[in-house]
Amino acid sequence: MPHAALFTPVSLGSLQLPNRILMAPLTRCRADADHVPTGIMVDYYAQRASAGLIVTEATMVIEGNSAFGGREPGIYSAAQVAAWKKVTDAVHAKGGKIVLQLWHGGRACHSLLNHGAQPVGPSPLRITNDETHTPQGKKPYEIPRELRDDELPGIVAGFRQAAQNCVAAGFDGVEVHGANGYLLDEFLRDGSNQRTGRYGGPIENRARLLLEVVDAVVAVWGAGRVGVRISPLNSYNDMKDSNPVALTSHVAAELNRRGIAYLHVMRGDFFGVQKGDVITPARAAFKGALIGNMGYSPAEAEQTITNGTFAAVAFGHHYISNPDLAERVKAGVALVEPDARTFYTQDARGYSDYPAMAAS
Repeated sequence: MPHAALFTPVSLGSLQLPNRILMAPLTRCRADADHVPTGIMVDYYAQRASAGLIVTEATMVIEGNSAFGGREPGIYSAAQVAAWKKVTDAVHAKGGKIVLQLWHGGRACHSLLNHGAQPVGPSPLRITNDETHTPQGKKPYEIPRELRDDELPGIVAGFRQAAQNCVAAGFDGVEVHGANGYLLDEFLRDGSNQRTGRYGGPIENRARLLLEVVDAVVAVWGAGRVGVRISPLNSYNDMKDSNPVALTSHVAAELNRRGIAYLHVMRGDFFGVQKGDVITPARAAFKGALIGNMGYSPAEAEQTITNGTFAAVAFGHHYISNPDLAERVKAGVALVEPDARTFYTQDARGYSDYPAMAAS
């Protein structure tokens, strides 16, 4: 069998997985205007149920924090919970496991997507290396309002309530989104967090909000069903840190103390601006299941599992166009490349209409 190590069972905390090919979170903008998951989302996730574990797209934990064109899903309303239950039921009916990625857009939000509300962040520093999609076309990002320390318990409570809603929606666990320049990552990295006080300055303070969120979510789910994703090098959303290795080591060590199910690490930078090795310090500090992500081929993924670096590897863009990616890897069949023009459109084309291998 090609890449046999990818097809051995693995435990991520309390999650027992049949293989080590995970589906990475992929924002696809197929929810409705009220951020309620749609029927084609049920089809899309069910088609990919043979992944060892599906991690859903980033999902809003608190209303009014849309950061991706207004069509990303939420998990804060009864309608959203009911719609996600249809997704989890469909995945489970096919023998799959699925966790929801809990997310707050932070300074990447825009008032045109959120009924005029100003985005919030750790410091009043706007994203300058790109523009964002709004109902009025692409617009520059706005200067966020700096969150006060006394507002942060409300953010933590929003994550806690979202985690409880995930229980009702039938998920197998949750992943806390601490990556890619959204709120929790904005607090982590000193390029976006220039505040003082308990949540700014040294790494220990900058990591405080992420860890408070993790503790709140663990109180709902238990540590064995909570994962965390970080991207210490990624410059997406105008992010940087002066010492990503030290940041990785601290966060990994703190998460290790909490005994969470897994730590999901993006190894690089989408744009190649920031370089370095964050996998080695993550592996040294985190003794549990480490998940790799960003551009791994099946062969490289197998090597990282065989040598003990990772427990599993999350595949991203190839899961868009290969709903049965695990079966294709197992059969040694070439993977189909996705059509980038349909990544963020709003219908089934380029979403749930990619055929499985037998029908290709």
